[in-house]
Amino acid sequence: MNKPSHLREIEKKVLWLSTWMIHNANHLRSSEDGLKIGGHQASSASLATIMTALYFAVLRPADRVAVKPHASPIFHAIQYILGNQTREQIEAFRAYGGAQSYPSRTKDVDDVDFSTGSVGLGVAHTLFSSLVQDYLRAKELAKDQPEGRMVALIGDAELDEGNIFEALLEGWKHGLRNTWWVVDYNRQSLDAVVREGLWERFETMFRNFGWEVVILKYGSLLQEAFTEPAGERLRDWIDRCPNQLYSALTFQGGAAWRKRLLDDLGDQGPFSRLINNRSDDELAQLMTNLGGHDLPSLLEAFEAARQHDRPVCFIAYTIKGFGLPLAGHKDNHAGLMTPAQVEILRERMAVRAGHEWEPFEGLGLRGGEIEAFLETVPFVSKGRRRYSAPTVPVPPRLEFTAQGSMSTQQGFGLIMHGVGKLDDDFAKRVATTSPDVTVSTNLGPWVNRRGLFARQEVADLFRSERIPSTFNWDFSPKGQHLELGIAEMNLFIMLSALGLSHSIFGERLLPVGTLYDPFIERGLDALNYACYQDARFILAATPSGVTLAPEGGAHQSIATPLIGMAQDGLASFEPAFVDELAIIMRFAFEYIQRDGAKEPDEVSWLTDAAGG
Repeated sequence: MNKPSHLREIEKKVLWLSTWMIHNANHLRSSEDGLKIGGHQASSASLATIMTALYFAVLRPADRVAVKPHASPIFHAIQYILGNQTREQIEAFRAYGGAQSYPSRTKDVDDVDFSTGSVGLGVAHTLFSSLVQDYLRAKELAKDQPEGRMVALIGDAELDEGNIFEALLEGWKHGLRNTWWVVDYNRQSLDAVVREGLWERFETMFRNFGWEVVILKYGSLLQEAFTEPAGERLRDWIDRCPNQLYSALTFQGGAAWRKRLLDDLGDQGPFSRLINNRSDDELAQLMTNLGGHDLPSLLEAFEAARQHDRPVCFIAYTIKGFGLPLAGHKDNHAGLMTPAQVEILRERMAVRAGHEWEPFEGLGLRGGEIEAFLETVPFVSKGRRRYSAPTVPVPPRLEFTAQGSMSTQQGFGLIMHGVGKLDDDFAKRVATTSPDVTVSTNLGPWVNRRGLFARQEVADLFRSERIPSTFNWDFSPKGQHLELGIAEMNLFIMLSALGLSHSIFGERLLPVGTLYDPFIERGLDALNYACYQDARFILAATPSGVTLAPEGGAHQSIATPLIGMAQDGLASFEPAFVDELAIIMRFAFEYIQRDGAKEPDEVSWLTDAAGG
């Protein structure tokens, strides 16, 4: 029952509600100080069609989405239509306790999969969540759940963020699957129009990492126009048109399109007829009918991608501010429509005054028809999708083989080795990861016992060639250590993904990550993001910034204890003795399983100190 007419009506409703939500916050809601509340009417509008296609036709309950931050109003509008968001919340958009300016797992009441406040991090999180899904599948966990697509909706300027490129490399190493990234290619950043030919760089980059790339440039109207006499000349002009000019003509409208096209290509023949056979409004509609605003093109592309599990990057051409008077203007990022402009939009949308918040007001469908359609939407067919998982019993004591003299860094490794010896559900649920410092952070003995994780088995050639080595590391689906490259951002986003497994996939893992403590600062934004997500994990940072471990003072810091004390959602410890460390670690394995996102300290962080 996914009729295009239903989706087109819903698309208009989503655009109206998101626009009105921002207008209400800035112009209608009482404000004692009179300050601008803000919102992103133009950035939201460019994703209205794409998100309508995804949420009302394409996505399934197991799919998870990271929505680009500036499309938060579109997300809340969709959730409102689907019954997962309240009118009170969207009326209080950007107010204390209201719908959040950027989708938030911990603060929003609707069905947010991944928080996306810090640009780029939510994008990478979908990649690592896909790797976690593969990890669970290999362990025959969550086997009653179908495999889901991990979907990121990305602003084209968001791809400037370096952590995205670091994540791409890690995905290639681990054989990434079931991941879609949809680039909202509106060719505008916060302050400017993006550089020419950027899409070609995106395409090359993703193909180099083994992704399928789908270019969604032309909508159905444009494709039909290209079949008319002289249609190929129109396509060639569009392909050669600079981004700034296309944006400017979009803002100016049909008359400006007509003048420019006829000035450039008018021939008093087929091309002139192609243009003059359309009114100004029809010509403007044609020239803005890009792939990212064309429901048939989007549905066809998404359904084709569902037929395989390879990662896919959709580069969807869009217009920032599509459907609004702000469309195309280079200053539209933080721009707000005037009350007069909103009034014109309200009349165009057939929304009666006083009925602006009604979810089905102005829809050109018979009574009850839209409600019947919404009951068939696959994405919400199983209700809310935030799961829970039973707690995993932790042994009364974490055993280790004490040495005559040892640091707590060494003791950490001995405790993890002791956990590795256990044959119970607790040990099986522990998942470790490290950014290329597994050995030097004392996880080597644990990995010897539990193995490195990979979907395909890879033998340790040193062992098969009988070359002596302290470490016997086979890669296999049975392994419990996820080895990462040296990028600390990837470590924290991986820990965040592992630490949300109970909520995203319904299976609890007990993640432990290790690194050198001064390099926490290199991934601090991602650590803050993980805490904000309410992810549950243990981080062991060695050596300590308080005293020196046997490795010496090359990697130590006095700043990281201050981070541990200051970071919200994080419990920090500086153990001085291994006995103390064992007690803290046992506490931490229980603590990260506590329910309640509003508890103050949900993530345990252990730093190392030399001790007896």
